[in-house]
Amino acid sequence: MNSDITTAVVVGAVFGLGVYAAVRALMPTRRSPVATVARIDALRHRGGTGPASYVPTSAPSAAEGAKKPGRLAEAQRRSGEWLAELYLQRGWEQRSLRADLALLDRTWESFLAGKVVLAAAGLFFGPFLFSLGWLIGFGVSPVVPVWLALVFAGVFFFLPDLEVRRDAKARRRDFRRVVAAYLDLVAMSLAGGRGLPEALKAAAEVSDGWALRRIRTALADARITGLTQWQALGKLGDEVGVDELKDLSASLALVADDGAKVRASLSARSETMRHRELAEIEGSAGEKSQSMLIAQLLLCLGFLIFLIYPAGMRVFSA
Repeated sequence: MNSDITTAVVVGAVFGLGVYAAVRALMPTRRSPVATVARIDALRHRGGTGPASYVPTSAPSAAEGAKKPGRLAEAQRRSGEWLAELYLQRGWEQRSLRADLALLDRTWESFLAGKVVLAAAGLFFGPFLFSLGWLIGFGVSPVVPVWLALVFAGVFFFLPDLEVRRDAKARRRDFRRVVAAYLDLVAMSLAGGRGLPEALKAAAEVSDGWALRRIRTALADARITGLTQWQALGKLGDEVGVDELKDLSASLALVADDGAKVRASLSARSETMRHRELAEIEGSAGEKSQSMLIAQLLLCLGFLIFLIYPAGMRVFSA
């Protein structure tokens, strides 16, 4: 009886704490100066000046109305927009995660919508797992499904973060390889007598790969927005989280008027990036070799146990 009362008190306390945390997260409170500045920066990057600057879009045309998504897709989109607005109001920038999404060409709203869908699936998956266990005779407490639902909802909510960071890590590594080759192409174009803006543009047009397309788009946008091309490269590096592009932007801004120094700087940076890539490849190969060695040792240990076990059992049973 006492154990049941204790369990009920603990469950009620945890539930009340969760309700309090949800209310504190959803209801507007007095923000700190840091959160206020972060919210203003996020609004400026989005193109607005505040909640009052929101202007509804025009009515969809007949063609757009024919392609109107279903109710489920519309609810998912609205949930993503609502959660993105909540992040914006609270000043939660998530810069590294946004950079990973930008590198993967995924929008912030769709990513948050996917997290909401997975969390909702986790709420149903926990009780479903409990029902399977209950059918085969495990667990009878009614508190277990609640805990399973909350735990699986939390785990499923953060699963997309792990996936995005894993994919972005591999994609960023490929992007750095392309940047190293791109710097060599720019240096060769400068050696051929082209100016720096023309060399940057020409080097980005030698291939139609996704990385050079991103660089080419950034350089094209620079002509429209009035930025210099090295500033555009630095902005792209900040957007996708590639520090080499930001360092390149700062270097080109210092030596843009001296062609010889630009060529030497680009060649040195390209060589440094290649050496770093080789060091990472060698380190990865060493880790795989160690993993293979451990696997072989475990196989040998299992084989020895398999050979010694019959003889040991005879000795101890004698």
